[in-house]
Amino acid sequence: METIIFATKNKGKIKEINAILADMPVQVVSMEEAGITIDVVEDGTTFEANAMKKATQIMQISQKITLADDSGLEIDYLDKAPGVYSARFLGEDTPYSEKCKAILEKLKDVPEDKRTARFVSCIAAAFPDGRQLISYDTIEGIIGWESKGTNGFGYDPIFYLPERKKYMAELLPEEKNAISHRGKALRKMKDLLQKEL
Repeated sequence: METIIFATKNKGKIKEINAILADMPVQVVSMEEAGITIDVVEDGTTFEANAMKKATQIMQISQKITLADDSGLEIDYLDKAPGVYSARFLGEDTPYSEKCKAILEKLKDVPEDKRTARFVSCIAAAFPDGRQLISYDTIEGIIGWESKGTNGFGYDPIFYLPERKKYMAELLPEEKNAISHRGKALRKMKDLLQKEL
């Protein structure tokens, strides 16, 4: 069985990816489980650049196939901010509840048709032999008017899905995996990996 490293310390992401890749002959482990503790500096200007940098650096240490993702929230009214800086918006140590509150405040008088936003996820794979793969997907929605729901993480409580009449953080994990940007990008990556392994 092939071991694949996912360049994250987030246990939620490892669970999500293992669920999606469950029927493949691979075992996905976190950097921590592989004994890798470095922090890769995400200084790229695109999601693709950050994801590939993480995947490549961790692969060079582990010499195993490595996956990495970079994702974020793009708000059209804010010129697609926070975008690649989603995790660092207002400072990396600022809790997401504060980040969400700040975004709601910035958009408080903005009408619904100008509140369009999307979550973006880019997943990169780096192979020891130099092969590289990229998958990318999004989920469209709007920035809501309040924080709602206790599922999910990050900006999920302010991301409203008009067609479901629910905030992202109100979805059950399996509902979210079926439609989320990361879930869709992971399934695309799975198709690419199946051709390569």
